Amino acid sequence: MGLASISLSLAGSAFISQPSLQPRAGLAGHASFNDARWGDSTADKVALDNRGRNSGAADPGSLYTVEKAIGARSVWQQRDSANRQITGQGVTVALLDSGTEPVSGLDGAGKLSYGPDLSIEANGVLTDQDTYGHGTHLAGIIAGRDAAVLTDKSVAGLDPSVQLGVAPDAALLSMKLATTDGSTDVSQVIAALNWITEHQTSYDGSRVRVVNLSFGTGSVQPYQLDPLAAAAENAWHHGLVVVVSGGNGGLSAGRLTNPAIDPYVLAVGASDSKDTVAGWNVPSVASFSSGGSAQRHVDLLAPGSSIVSLRAPGSFIDVNHPEGLVAGDVTGRLFRGSGTSQAAAVVSGAAALLLQAYPDLTPDQVKAALVSTASRVSDSPLYAGAGQLDVAAALSAVRTASRSQSSKDLVSLAAQNFPVSTGQGSLDAARGGDSLVDADGVALTGEIDVQGNPWDAPAWWAASSGLTSWVGGDWMGATWTGSDWAGTSDDLDSARWSSARWSSARWSSARWSSARWSSARWSDAEWSSARWSSARWSSARWSSARWSDATWG
Repeated sequence: MGLASISLSLAGSAFISQPSLQPRAGLAGHASFNDARWGDSTADKVALDNRGRNSGAADPGSLYTVEKAIGARSVWQQRDSANRQITGQGVTVALLDSGTEPVSGLDGAGKLSYGPDLSIEANGVLTDQDTYGHGTHLAGIIAGRDAAVLTDKSVAGLDPSVQLGVAPDAALLSMKLATTDGSTDVSQVIAALNWITEHQTSYDGSRVRVVNLSFGTGSVQPYQLDPLAAAAENAWHHGLVVVVSGGNGGLSAGRLTNPAIDPYVLAVGASDSKDTVAGWNVPSVASFSSGGSAQRHVDLLAPGSSIVSLRAPGSFIDVNHPEGLVAGDVTGRLFRGSGTSQAAAVVSGAAALLLQAYPDLTPDQVKAALVSTASRVSDSPLYAGAGQLDVAAALSAVRTASRSQSSKDLVSLAAQNFPVSTGQGSLDAARGGDSLVDADGVALTGEIDVQGNPWDAPAWWAASSGLTSWVGGDWMGATWTGSDWAGTSDDLDSARWSSARWSSARWSSARWSSARWSSARWSDAEWSSARWSSARWSSARWSSARWSDATWG
């Protein structure tokens, strides 16, 4: 398959209204993500061996099972033009999330580096720490790497319990945006997207090629006007494959979350195996995965139900949701989570594999290859897009195309030509109705950023599109972080961006202690008996369309 047909497939299945794209009957009462389930007892049960231990080979959500289902382990047995095994080598994936803990599997040399911490917790002692637990789980899916001999000849015989992400030899650049309750403001996400777009070369000279953003707001303004969509699209136009979760609003949602609404980025929905290993051969759309419209729906699906990955001990999710712990896991390292967040992480790993094999691919080409070769499912494209990810088929398609087309032809054939977003709409509307609330009970609303600075859309777009929004540690003229990489040695500690406290009076009195919000309690009943009484975050939380409402279990 050449990229000419890849281009036609994108136009024909992803964005053009067709008579067959009709909602299924009976979805009004379909379970959505608001019916959060923490822990999957069925998956746990079927994964136990006769000694009561978790078996990766029998677990429908293990990385071993998922990677076989999407063809990643087949790709690992192939080699690139430099005769390197295709495992993500030389590719860095930026993870814009709640932080990443250097737990076993993420602690190898050169595996994990830290960009600036743009969360409010950066103003205290919790800088870079994954106090929520979401980012670490996704990091394991994308590029986790246990110490194991991984060669093209050893792949087939590896113990299924060995934790290996979809691109196990890719590097990770973690940017912490979220706090202990998983909340952030849209201005922080925009600032992070700007930073990674303007700092694509990492501390060691490696280049960021993929951005994983498992985040979404309920913005209903057109993507062409939305500043969050514009920031994500701007990253795309500057060479970054931006992989975004489609949202967990359920099949009847009728709309993706923002910035997945932007047609340039790679929007991912979640597939479900119905708690069987064989179920990945005939997957269905997960009930929590957001359905879209004929004009915009997810581009493709990836496994997102009951996915097993790495745990962040002591994080909010870990402490408050022990049901997410994997039954029979004798290592105590694993946690089970479901959501389009996890599905997006799977696709980010797949993109890293393609970019190692063919580093000259543009973001449009990567998207075209992955979407056009997805395995069809029985569900309507309104919910499933082009179908389930098949990275082995995508690699084969690119290889065939590269042998039959000139490099110039490949670029033009896969090019997307949608109207461009310039973000001249409302910053407050981009929040989608969810606002942070400070310790004094004042909601963050209106056309101001999280530091209380006025939002100037024309000035921001000029700086963003011109790659000048960041100068050292200042974003749009205000200090957000330090000005350069800290240290000069090659050890892990040197791979951290320096920090600086915000000078804005709005947050200067907010002290974030190492006791993890010891004076605050949760107020949302969805989070069991834990309650917030101060420094609360209103509805801007991952349980309400933030970070695609990823469930853990």
